Amino acid sequence: MTPPRQTTSSDISSQDISWPFWPIVPLYPYGQRRTIRKEVIKDTIWTFEQCQGILYVVVPIRMTVVKLAQGGLLVYAPVAPTGECISLVNELVAAHGEVEYIILPTVSGIEHKVFVGPFARCFPKAEVFIAPDQWSFPVNLPLSWLGFPRKRTQKLPLNSNQTPFADEFDYEILGPLDLGLGAFQEVAFYHKRSQTLLLTDSIISIPATPPEITEIDPYPLLFHAKNSGLETIEDTSENRIKGWQRTVLFALYFRPSALGTVKWRKVLEDALKAPDRSRKAYFGIFPFQWDDSWPSSFEKLYHTQLLVAPILQGVIFNRSPLDVLSWVDRVGKWGFEQIIPAHFSAPIISNNSEFREAFDCLRHPNHNAGNEDFQLIQDIAKSLTKLGVTPPSKL
Repeated sequence: MTPPRQTTSSDISSQDISWPFWPIVPLYPYGQRRTIRKEVIKDTIWTFEQCQGILYVVVPIRMTVVKLAQGGLLVYAPVAPTGECISLVNELVAAHGEVEYIILPTVSGIEHKVFVGPFARCFPKAEVFIAPDQWSFPVNLPLSWLGFPRKRTQKLPLNSNQTPFADEFDYEILGPLDLGLGAFQEVAFYHKRSQTLLLTDSIISIPATPPEITEIDPYPLLFHAKNSGLETIEDTSENRIKGWQRTVLFALYFRPSALGTVKWRKVLEDALKAPDRSRKAYFGIFPFQWDDSWPSSFEKLYHTQLLVAPILQGVIFNRSPLDVLSWVDRVGKWGFEQIIPAHFSAPIISNNSEFREAFDCLRHPNHNAGNEDFQLIQDIAKSLTKLGVTPPSKL
């Protein structure tokens, strides 16, 4: 892998990294997004990483670009088309040919869906292929109303042989899985020549140290490295790692077992004494209290090579485990040697056997027994079923 390519701070202006449509999906860092491009396979595959999250729980979001054998590019899961991002793509266009195809591989991942229309408008000759069972809430709207280019957008056929890129890519569609209010669907792409599997959300791998994109602005990491609102933020490598590992626990478990509750009276009292009461520091409010068990919770995630995110295990995939496992078997027939998901680490050096094993959580009903970190996920799932929002678990 070649070193990452990004524009330096002196090269860019606020306009270069501007994302003006952030209010549609108001995720941090809102209207200013940096981009890092990495070459995964020389002159063949590149990833483009940005950051996004909620309340400084910031993780990478990733687009993958693949060079086609006859020239031109296929884009899987676009990210925000800022000036910086499009400039980095256009460097590839100049060397390898136009963007020919843009793929939206999900129907429920609004953090991916929101970028497709604006990205496609930057490449007006590209054909747009989308996961077939798109939906919107509270009303299902026409595709053009969701921002997809009217004359260039088509649904991915159920049979991958019916696409213009069939010689180079296979794909398998997971779902649609019924979630009550909508559906979950993900399209796994397999690039035959490089033996690379492209995924969106179904599999992740957790790095021990902060991804490079999160360190461009380390403030969110340093914020979560604090132990109380009375601490002064210190930018050290140890604090960046500590903040990253706690961020992972927040992102995957929402309320990990090592996170205690703090009475709001105490939170407000500490806020009045906080060394930083700026808006950036949430006016000194810091309602988090970690006990000493949090590193062991992180270690369990880190030492799992391929992980199905807990929210998928406990709220989505458990509603239709047989359908998911059937998809896993179909994907597992490909001879891939690496996986590029849309979040956390990439590329992941792995194979079809390890991919299948990652979904043992759906084969064994007691897979998460005794995992206290998983408790909130289970509570959310039971509440949604009780309210009639989602179907009951079939595990």
